[in-house]
Amino acid sequence: MKAKLGAAVWGAGWVSGEHIKAYKNNPHCEVVAIGSRKAESARAKADEAGIECAIYTDYDELLADKRVDIVSICTPNDRHAIETIKAAEAGKHILIEKPVALNLEDLARMRDVVRRAGVKTVVSFVLRWNPLFECIKGLQKTIALGQIFYAEVDYWHPLGRWYKGFDWVTTKKAGGSMLLAAGCHAVDAIRYFMESEIVEVSAYTTNAGECEYPGTIVAALKFENGRIGKVSATWDVRSPYTFSIELLGENGTLRDNRLYSKALLPGQTKFLEIPTILPDSGDVTHHPFQPEIDHLVDCILTNTESHVNLEDAVKTHEVCIAADMSAEEGHPVRLPLIS
Repeated sequence: MKAKLGAAVWGAGWVSGEHIKAYKNNPHCEVVAIGSRKAESARAKADEAGIECAIYTDYDELLADKRVDIVSICTPNDRHAIETIKAAEAGKHILIEKPVALNLEDLARMRDVVRRAGVKTVVSFVLRWNPLFECIKGLQKTIALGQIFYAEVDYWHPLGRWYKGFDWVTTKKAGGSMLLAAGCHAVDAIRYFMESEIVEVSAYTTNAGECEYPGTIVAALKFENGRIGKVSATWDVRSPYTFSIELLGENGTLRDNRLYSKALLPGQTKFLEIPTILPDSGDVTHHPFQPEIDHLVDCILTNTESHVNLEDAVKTHEVCIAADMSAEEGHPVRLPLIS
């Protein structure tokens, strides 16, 4: 294998700068290309990061660059599927921003192409590397919580025209839906913590904002192991960004970073606050992209599959689509939707 893996970032929006920075800081990588439909946007990202690299305005030309081993896809949501398929067919490893696709057909096709190509993928459910998430997974290896029998995860993100992507993320064509556009973080989190797959969804929506699709959704979830949960997501909220986590276990309870567990602490009389970093900001500079990209690079170098590869992420997206179907059709939807 060559001395360093060549990374290319396709898309020059807000999140791409964090990908570029993380690749630059990884000792096994170098950024060899940045691409965007506008050359000046890509060049501005290179200048911002202080790097010299190739600038592309044509995605096919970027994929043809033999120095490129990894592609980060940071474009609007409705372009992720075809760009992932092209990258896999070109033999590139891929970091895909969420959502990876907006419909079941694209999900299935992406999954099948990536399987055939044998490339490594990570889907950017970046909160899996948030310190609170890491604390929770650590607690789950102890007696503190026991098996989780009920969970709630809420993604409440106020959105306004101050956001540069407002005009596309609020459309059905490019944004998809509230869960697909952003609330998928909550769905991924509840799957991650429950350690069981979702088999049935019942959902309801309403709209109190400017989205083409309902900007608020709540979904009740039934898991394969018989446990239950709830996720909610909204752009419409008038409050600071909130990502709340409630886990009720047979041995204890977690409310964000507050733990109550007499199984672990027999003399405990009130919730104990765990000093950590909460997922309490929608600002991408607050998100742990460095460990995410370090993880992708490690998967490539060690030929191992990620816990959040495309195969896993398809299941999160299926739940989002099932919830949208349930809300629109007025009945529970069973999973899986893709064979």
